[in-house]
Amino acid sequence: MPATNESQAGEEHDLGSRLPSLGPHGEGWVAVQGVLLLVEGLCSWRGPRWPRHARPLRLLVAAALFTSGAALFAGGSRRLGRQLTTFPRPVAEAELRHDGAYGLVRHPIYGGVVLIATAWALVTSPLALLPAALTVPFFDLKRRREEAWLVAQHEGYEEYRGEVRHRFIPFVW
Repeated sequence: MPATNESQAGEEHDLGSRLPSLGPHGEGWVAVQGVLLLVEGLCSWRGPRWPRHARPLRLLVAAALFTSGAALFAGGSRRLGRQLTTFPRPVAEAELRHDGAYGLVRHPIYGGVVLIATAWALVTSPLALLPAALTVPFFDLKRRREEAWLVAQHEGYEEYRGEVRHRFIPFVW
């Protein structure tokens, strides 16, 4: 019998709560994220350049990804306001946001970073696609850890997670 959405949410919460905190506020998650983005920067700087033959199409795709990513990132950041923190553990007095960008996806800032990192790789070097691709599983793990904290802090988070199914990118993922 296939798992229900409720049982899948419970399984994700269990997995998220088993992931390491990496510090009281998740400082280690931020450090790993910084290293991952630094590696992308180094790959884009030192890696081979893209061939010229598909340049217009590649730059058009990169512009669309960057614009979408920046809109998600800004929308998520703006909606959090003073609750915004660099750490995955929510601030103690935080209110659950479920409108604006958070009405489309549960983690618009993470989705924005993934899209921007991919756009940057498309502009700079094919080698930079590797660390950009690694942002996907990294942010999924970080999201699971963060959601375990959110479930513990907000009794309405499970319901919100059922209502807003997309994690990072509206209508996609």
